[in-house]
Amino acid sequence: MRAKIFTTISLLGLPLLVSACSPKPANQDTAPSIEAAPPMDSMGDMSGMSGMAMEADAKTGSGIGTITEIDKTAGTVTISHEPIPAVGWPAMTMAFKADPEILTNAKVGQKISFDVSVKGTDALVTAIHAKK
Repeated sequence: MRAKIFTTISLLGLPLLVSACSPKPANQDTAPSIEAAPPMDSMGDMSGMSGMAMEADAKTGSGIGTITEIDKTAGTVTISHEPIPAVGWPAMTMAFKADPEILTNAKVGQKISFDVSVKGTDALVTAIHAKK
């Protein structure tokens, strides 16, 4: 009989013992608040860090090149161009978006100077000027 009482008391007391040893749940009084975090301006200048691009404004530059393809339906012009230092590009051949009006007088094989606006991975030719 004593063993039965001892077992019953042990089984009833075990949950109380476990709950007493468990960590207390966080509440409004003990949880850190957002105000306790250091201000973001204390993080300093991070512009030189690699990773996600953080540019809000477009970079602009001018280039010199030759038109190799025009797709008026898609609104693109492919240009084989010299380096464009203002946007950090080496010489290459690439397709640019362009307004159809800009492409009206453009011709494949034409040597041009052009203005470009670059935001992220989007490049837009904003002007094309024939070179003589």
